Amino acid sequence: MPDFDLTPDQEAFRAVVRDFAEAEIRPRAEQMDATGEFPVDIVRGMGELGLLGLPFPEEVGGGGADYLTYIVALEEIARVDQSTAITLEAGVSLGAAPIVYWGTEAQRERWLPPLLTGDGLAAFGLTEPDAGSDAGATRTTAVRDGDEWVVNGSKAFITNSGTEITVLVTIAAVTSRGDDGRARISNIVVPSGTPGFVVEPKYAKMGWRASDTHGLTFEDCRVPVENLLGEEGDGFRNFLRILDEGRIAIAALGVGLAQACLEESVRYANTRTAFGRPIGANQGISFKLADMAVSVEAARMLTRKAAWLRDLGRPFKQAAAMAKLYASEAAVAATREATQVFGGAGFIDETPVSRYYRDAKVLEIGEGTSEIQRLIIAGGLLADPGSA
Repeated sequence: MPDFDLTPDQEAFRAVVRDFAEAEIRPRAEQMDATGEFPVDIVRGMGELGLLGLPFPEEVGGGGADYLTYIVALEEIARVDQSTAITLEAGVSLGAAPIVYWGTEAQRERWLPPLLTGDGLAAFGLTEPDAGSDAGATRTTAVRDGDEWVVNGSKAFITNSGTEITVLVTIAAVTSRGDDGRARISNIVVPSGTPGFVVEPKYAKMGWRASDTHGLTFEDCRVPVENLLGEEGDGFRNFLRILDEGRIAIAALGVGLAQACLEESVRYANTRTAFGRPIGANQGISFKLADMAVSVEAARMLTRKAAWLRDLGRPFKQAAAMAKLYASEAAVAATREATQVFGGAGFIDETPVSRYYRDAKVLEIGEGTSEIQRLIIAGGLLADPGSA
């Protein structure tokens, strides 16, 4: 059986990340949420801490850590602020990872250095207005014209795509069709500022307000043929791997958020009095805390198991889907119960649980909805009944 105790080095690193989150992020979290400010300095601070390159090999400039260490770091950032956590998650799991995994030596040398230090960010352009859960319905095209790709189409809800330090977006685009007429999807790097690459205005969002999210439009956007990332036609398979890993990371965001709700609720239940005693003395409140604690621990174990399987090189698609499904729904439930514990104060933006409540819902949507996770889990069970 796996041992999910953190090593002394992992515990020490977790403490360093927590100290950073408490000192640099928490004091500004409410203001960033209110104004939508994108914290470039915090991103660079996370880069200096080694978080942007944490799970990548040292030979490409990364930190050489395992995926579990990355997950633990994400949880600590997410415990304080979801907007900063998704900026980190998208920068690593969606932005830099494709370059690390499928980039040529020249592509890595050109694009990775700023992405791994926090001096730059990259985005992953998969979702489209008509292709969300059905990613195979991608309509963006890239047509070969001599030594260039000509890209046309649009993307939606793309994180880290329009910041002042965004370096590139890796897109999924149809580059050809097979004999059966099915689209062959490839990944192509489009650097920021390329003519014909239009970053649409920033979305006004319910939560994750300090993260950067835009729609993207490509109008006869030309990039060199050497911007093809990986083999032509492998894009669909490649982004499925990206999503599998990303789901573990999103689960870590859910764990961090649920943990924050538990901590805030315990504190408030011990200090808020009603009918002459702390509200935590009432069974109706104490049971909420107990249930929340169980769900946090269960979500953490599912998430760490998925990371453990990934680190061992064992199949982890099912485990990632389970972790993402459970942790995201646990986070939504925790924010609802925390708001209930806080009562009227929980409905006021001056208390953090109001922000937590708004931030939580998207965890059930991004990088694969809860419905898609259930399809993956059920599909695995039906394909291998012995795994039940």
